[in-house]
Amino acid sequence: MKAKGDLREFIITGRKLPSDAQPHPSVYRVRLFAPDPIAAKSRFWYFVSYYKKVNKTAGEIISVKKVAEKTPGLVKNFGIWVRYDSRSGTHNMYREYRDTKTDGAVTQCYRDMGARHRARPGSIQILRVERLPVTNAAGEKQGAKRPFITQLLDSKIKFPLPRRIISRKQQNAPRFATKRPSTM
Repeated sequence: MKAKGDLREFIITGRKLPSDAQPHPSVYRVRLFAPDPIAAKSRFWYFVSYYKKVNKTAGEIISVKKVAEKTPGLVKNFGIWVRYDSRSGTHNMYREYRDTKTDGAVTQCYRDMGARHRARPGSIQILRVERLPVTNAAGEKQGAKRPFITQLLDSKIKFPLPRRIISRKQQNAPRFATKRPSTM
């Protein structure tokens, strides 16, 4: 799979074609992330043929649904369980990301795995994606484990703005200045 652009979440349902020996085959549903429905169908057959021994030639896809985020304007913390193949073997990993959408967090994960571990998108398998619980003011129910995410969970966190330039309207200055503004 090529992870071009942003990945999107799909739920794909498929099954083995009915036959005389098996008139009612099992239906399989896979939640996966891909850039488009065509790549999602390809990943579906990759997983189903590997785990359930159902090939594309002897099966059919019943439905392809794109999953929409319920609250895309809210920043959330996500825990992602990943399996990937490296040059030396197969490794399991747990990673945490902060994003507004599940798709964005998984896209970050693919980019991060490619940058830090040289893992190609085809060798990465997303096992599970969970939204981590939010902490309250007392600090209870903290779902995040990684320090990069836990430092952002403080309710009294402040982001200073160094080197801030004062706007010209506040200074009562003319529109054009003869010297550069000083930001120090």
